[in-house]
Order: sequence, then structure tokens, then C-alpha cells
Amino acid sequence: MKCIQCGTDNNLKDRTNNQGRCINCQHSFAFEPTTMGTVKVTDPMFAKAIADISANGTLFFTPKQLLYLLENRLRRRTASPGCLFIFFFVFMNIWAPGFFGGFLSMATGNRWLPFVLVSVVTNLIFITHLLRLSQSSKLNYHDRRENAKYLRIAGGLILVIGILGSLFLWKSYILFVISVLLGMSALYLGARQLAKQAAIPQTFLTSPQVFQHWLATWQRHNPAIDKLLPPPRETNPNPSVNSEITAYSFDRLVVCDHAEIAQLLIANNFHFENNCAILSITGYPESIFETTMTMLRRNPDLRVYAIHSCTPRGIQLAYHLRTSPQWFQNSQISIIDVGLLPRQIIANKDMFVQNSIEMVQAARQIPSEVRQELSASELAWLEAGNFVELESFSPRRIIHVLNHGIAGSRDLGSDESGLILVGDSSNYIYASDNFG
Repeated sequence: MKCIQCGTDNNLKDRTNNQGRCINCQHSFAFEPTTMGTVKVTDPMFAKAIADISANGTLFFTPKQLLYLLENRLRRRTASPGCLFIFFFVFMNIWAPGFFGGFLSMATGNRWLPFVLVSVVTNLIFITHLLRLSQSSKLNYHDRRENAKYLRIAGGLILVIGILGSLFLWKSYILFVISVLLGMSALYLGARQLAKQAAIPQTFLTSPQVFQHWLATWQRHNPAIDKLLPPPRETNPNPSVNSEITAYSFDRLVVCDHAEIAQLLIANNFHFENNCAILSITGYPESIFETTMTMLRRNPDLRVYAIHSCTPRGIQLAYHLRTSPQWFQNSQISIIDVGLLPRQIIANKDMFVQNSIEMVQAARQIPSEVRQELSASELAWLEAGNFVELESFSPRRIIHVLNHGIAGSRDLGSDESGLILVGDSSNYIYASDNFG
């Protein structure tokens, strides 16, 4: 493992003999992968994750965003390149029957049955292994899909090689039937798995508690992570606001469904760069919430941008803004639902989709006014308990999506805006069909 301080490569013996320090610069290693079980991280891996999530130290980020990035990188790739898979599959179908089949043939005195049995077992192992990988919640969408494709390739090879061998080499009807059954089964299973990939949720390889332990361990051995945000909290509950400032307003307001996202945007100066106010639906930041709302209500041309997780609670954000007296009830301002929406996830399947029983119950309680704006496929997706957290995206992606939404809303209703009016025209709620 390379030292992040000086770049010296330290093997296990070096690290052990030097009490977990670099043999060159004596910098302490935070992690020892050989003692971490099945899920391993290294110092260079953790350091690169911090650099990437913060865009090389230029953007603030939340702990959960770092966790999601590590999760995506910890998922080992199980799908080999297609040509390598085909070579290995053909090789094993030649070597295994030749070696084990030949041994069994000499032991039993039967000329061909052991070869057939070993070949069948070999292909069953391939089919079972690829099927398991294609439906594993511990792999991402891309790797599951690749394994489902390889399952179909295996089925095609079994059909072609098995049928040709049974007709011209062994001239066996039984072998012909076995080849057809195995090949067609693999083709069917591969096609079925390809069709259902979007419905397979992902699970975390590690728990939040383990990640917090990693984070604490890293910070004990390295300087503080400057761009890591602490939990949102109020530091000045009763600030004095200049009356001249309250006479002004904003052209835009961004409302988040979680205080963590509002804090993220504020810390990265999104409000300065876009001349907008940023609040969470929970009232963060509490110290200036009422003052900001008073300023916002002065602007009849205000545009409100809702950004949220794709959860039953999150997708109600725009509806809540429109109907709540605390927000913009009986107002004619435009509200743009940037996302996340189920249609955006269904259209772009390569996202970290999770599933829980709590989300199933929450989806059943979605108000009818919100349900009627969702398609049947969106409702089915939510009622299955699926959800995607906004913090599964990097700060750069979230900022890009909001910038894209603001730019697209300059000409509401046009085809170029990428926004569609949901409900009747009196609601003035627009939704985006894609997440940036």
C-alpha cells in the first residue's frame, strides 16, 4: 500500500515491522486492509474518494455523499470483458470434460457418459453463477446487466456447440436434448434478468456505523477534512437583520427536502452565484427563515425550485409548497420540480436504488392530488418500496442539475426548456423529465 504522504510503497511486512507507519516518512497508515474482512479500504483509496467528492478540495460535501462514493467503488467488478468471458467459457468446456471426464471414464470403463455428465455439470455451474450475479443487490446496475448478457451468450454457445457436437461428433439424441434444454434455459434466464434489472435494488456493502468508524480512524491519522460538512445546526438563533436588507427580495428560491442539502448548497455559495435564497422544507436555516420568507413574498415574479430525494415524502415537496399556508398557498408563482422524480430514475436506470418496507407504507399514503400526476409505472415503482436519496449524487452533480433547471426555466412551457406543466394551468407547477 502506497503512503499518501510520500508515495512510498509499503508491503505488509514493512507496515507490520514499523508499527503501521511508512518506512520512509513515518506517516501513520489509517487502514490495514488485511484485517478488515471482506470489505477493504486503503489509505490511497480513501484519499482519492475525498479528493473526487470535493472536486479536488473545491466543494463542500456531506458524510453520506462520501459513503455513497466509497460504496460505488468498493463494489468489485465481476463482469470480465466479453472476449475474455467467451475464451474462459470455451476453455472450461474443453478442459473440465477432458480432465475430469477422462479420469471418470477410465475409472468406470464407460467411453462417453462421464464426458457428458462433466460437461452438463460445468455448464450448470456457469449458468447458476451468472444468474446469481445478475440478480445480486451487492452489484451495481452495469455489472448485473453485463452478467445477464453473458448468461445469454453462454446459452447461445451451449446451443451451437452442443447441437453440432451431438449431431456430428457423438450422434447422440440424449445429448441433443440436454444441449437444447440447457441452452434455451440460459437464454431465457438471461433475457428475463435483462428485463428486470431496473427493479433490482442495491444494498450497502458496509453499515453507516462502520463508515463512521472509518471516518474517525482517518481523521485520527490525517489532517482534518476541510470540506466535510458537520450535521446542520443553528449557531445564531436570533440574528439582527438590517431593515434595509429586508426591503429587497430574491428572484429565485431553492427549497430542499432535507437540511443537509440546503446546508451543502449554502456552503458552496450557490445562493451568491445564482442570486437566490436557499431553504429546507423543515425551515433550515431557522434563524433567518421567517425573514427570508417575508422578503420572498414581496416578489410576484418569484420562481421556486424544488429539489428532493425520490421518496414518497420527497415527491410531495412541490405539492406542499403550493398548498401550505406557511409557503405559497393561493399564490400564482411558478414552482419547478427539478427532481428526483420516479420518471427520471426509470429513464436513467444506473442509479443507487434502495428498497424498504417503510417506503412501501409511505407510498400508500401519497395524497390523491400527487398520485394523479404520476404514471402507472411511477406509482408501481414507489409502491414497491423503491427510493433514491439525493445524497447519492456528488455536490458537483447536484449543483449542475440545479443550474440546468434554472437555465431551462427561463422560457417555461417551450419545448427547449425540458420542463412540462403538471396538473392544470392554475397550479403553475412544472416538472423536469431528466435529472440534469
